[in-house]
Amino acid sequence: MILFYLTGSVLISLFMFLNRNRTVNRTLVAVFIAAQSFYTIYLFFHKHIPEYTYFIADPLAILMVTTLTIISIPAIIHSYDYIYQEHDSPRVRGIYYGAMVLLITSLTAAYLSSHIAVTWIFIEITTLSASTLIFHRRNAGSIEATWKYIFVCSISLVFVFIGILFLSIALGNVTQDGMQYATLMSLAPGLKTFWLKLSFIFIFIGYTAKLGLIPMYTAGIDAKDKAPAPAAALFSSALMNVGFVGVFRFYEVIAHTTVHEWANRILLATAFLSVFVAAVYMLKVKNVKRMLAYSSIEHMGIVILGLAVGGIGYYAAILHLILHSFAKSSLFLQTGHLYKAFQTKNIYLIGNYFRYNVPGAVFFFIAFICITAMPPSGLFVSEFMVFKAMFQSRYLLILIPLLVLMTLIIWAMGRNVFKMLFISVPGMDELKVEKINPVETFMQFALLSLVIYLGLSPPAGFVDLISETVRNLTI
Repeated sequence: MILFYLTGSVLISLFMFLNRNRTVNRTLVAVFIAAQSFYTIYLFFHKHIPEYTYFIADPLAILMVTTLTIISIPAIIHSYDYIYQEHDSPRVRGIYYGAMVLLITSLTAAYLSSHIAVTWIFIEITTLSASTLIFHRRNAGSIEATWKYIFVCSISLVFVFIGILFLSIALGNVTQDGMQYATLMSLAPGLKTFWLKLSFIFIFIGYTAKLGLIPMYTAGIDAKDKAPAPAAALFSSALMNVGFVGVFRFYEVIAHTTVHEWANRILLATAFLSVFVAAVYMLKVKNVKRMLAYSSIEHMGIVILGLAVGGIGYYAAILHLILHSFAKSSLFLQTGHLYKAFQTKNIYLIGNYFRYNVPGAVFFFIAFICITAMPPSGLFVSEFMVFKAMFQSRYLLILIPLLVLMTLIIWAMGRNVFKMLFISVPGMDELKVEKINPVETFMQFALLSLVIYLGLSPPAGFVDLISETVRNLTI
């Protein structure tokens, strides 16, 4: 089935790239959404069944593809409003939708990959398709962000490639099957320690560009800022998740070796420093999309902290990753409405949003509560689990300053959000503020409801998938 999915999606992407007719474009989008949804359902009924040697629908892949599909539907639907309202040319529309389909397809394949090199290949494709979306506006800012993203991601993926080469040396006699994740796990205790450490350093650093952690986080900030809001919604969720998947699958191998504790120390240091960087920039940020992008760095730091401390932190890391995806993607979709209303991303030029868009303002207020992990947000549950795991593992020297940094982030974000919602901008011409159709906020509320529901009352099947995902780490 994966072969049909990939072939069909690539053909749809190609037709969209060449198409100039709006009706055909809409039809192709509808066909792709239907195909993506059908394939996601198909994966649930074919769990653990390998396809063409290099793909398998394991629990992590099913969780990530399902999350991607749920987010992709509102992202694509919001894209119609974004593109057609701006009256872009048919050629630009075709390129945009073709790149969007290719990005979703390559993310799906990367999640399902059971071979470390195949994962690397499809993540490289996400760089190319994401760059096309960043370049959409074709102005000086988007050009700069595109080249920066291509440069940083290319360097980072070279790091990953070098790490894979070091891993092959750690394996000794390399065979093609030896780079399968399942094979690597079975051979893990016999891997050469020195080369395995080098491999982990390069692979982890390389994937931080997608994951949004130091040292490679910078490209993602500009990408989310300059890309259209629907594309930024995918960048802040599914694209960051693919970086986590790349790290997690190799971490499963590391967990069965003698370098496990050593790797955990690297994860802890990177995660804490990432939260620190997020806190520093959140205190002075003036751009609403960049504010949300720095918030993503904080949340990815929390995810990696959960992975590093172990125990209940393993479960919390996956839960937090999924809930953050729904919350942050919905917030980025709302920034599209903010920009439509005020024609700016500058926080100091946006104000009294409740006056102009009551549903959007209500959403933004609830979303602020959810993304800052305050009850009843499901992120409160996952963060509490991470902190509990850190306390049980006696990481108090990290936990206490971490809580201080997160308090600063909540204060900084709250200051900006409440200013945009309640405080008027002096001298603003209210006649120029465009009215937003309340229906356009519906899907954002739907995504946000998942953040509450999956955190407070998760279905048994959802819990089982997460538990199965982390089972190899607890053996």
